[in-house]
Amino acid sequence: MFYRENGQFKTSYRADQQIFPIRQDRVAIALLLVVAFVVVPLTASSYLFSAILIPFVIMSLAALGVNILIGYCGQISLGSGAFMAVGAYGAYNIIMRVPGVPLVVALILGGVCAMLFGILFGLPSLRVKGLYLAVATLAAQFFADWMFLRIKWFTLDNASGSVAVPDLTLFGLSLESDVAKYLFCLVVLALVALAAKNLVRGAIGREWMAIRDMDVAAAVIGIRPMYAKLSAFAVSSFIIGLAGALWGFFYLGAWEPSAFSLDISLKLLFMVIIGGLGSIMGAFFGAAFIVVLPIALNQGLPRIAGLFGHQITTTAASHAELMIFGALIVWFLIVEPHGLAKLWSTGKQKLRLWPFPH
Repeated sequence: MFYRENGQFKTSYRADQQIFPIRQDRVAIALLLVVAFVVVPLTASSYLFSAILIPFVIMSLAALGVNILIGYCGQISLGSGAFMAVGAYGAYNIIMRVPGVPLVVALILGGVCAMLFGILFGLPSLRVKGLYLAVATLAAQFFADWMFLRIKWFTLDNASGSVAVPDLTLFGLSLESDVAKYLFCLVVLALVALAAKNLVRGAIGREWMAIRDMDVAAAVIGIRPMYAKLSAFAVSSFIIGLAGALWGFFYLGAWEPSAFSLDISLKLLFMVIIGGLGSIMGAFFGAAFIVVLPIALNQGLPRIAGLFGHQITTTAASHAELMIFGALIVWFLIVEPHGLAKLWSTGKQKLRLWPFPH
């Protein structure tokens, strides 16, 4: 009975088209923001920041970019790790080669570099789709690995290909503490998520979804497939590149090309599948699932085995973690292909009707 919109009358188109039309949703989001921006920085430990919160925030941002391309536009991509790498190395080169450049400007320009790289490797989407497009974007992953490992200019002539970022400052304030890193990444995530939500609700978002559902029919009604597909690659690559820059600067601190390998591309793909394709909320659910579950299994499996008088080695725990992880992915694909976001939406709908059966 507490999740109803009875009495919440809308008297304008603006009120009818708002992101959260139900008052309870607006209150819940406001409370969530208060917890994320105020309560968590005051109560969380250093381990919680470095192991869970910062990776979750950055991966949510990356999954958001991947979901725009795959979930909303229907263009399968396996090159997300390459876009992250381009964003990270682009921001690193800008901040090292241009003295005095602000950190925010370097991060944005790193995202622009990833956007241009994504448009370049998005050109095959004009001719091919499905598995063939996935292979074409996979080529971007291998090309980025080779480029940052062999072309020393990108790493300032470092023979090993590894780079390290300088001290992070914003308007003279240090961002070296865990709380500062978390808050900065959280602000970026909130702004990008709001922009992405409004983008997919607008004309360009409807064009993406029309291309996803049936590109031939979309072309017949006047939608330009080239513009829609390349714009999806551009927006998605920019967000993923920005997430890659944050991943390198605020989480890793120092990295090499293998930090953005095919493994991270597959993880991002699993995030949007498990979280829910074509859902902004699904990016957060998928990131939480991928980031938190391995840590929970790594710490929980030895304790569960200890309750039965057995000891499990670290190697066995890591193998069991991969098996459980893979089984859950298969389960989601079979039982709920629309992901956790669909379950969340179904639960909210049932609350709106409860206790009535219809």
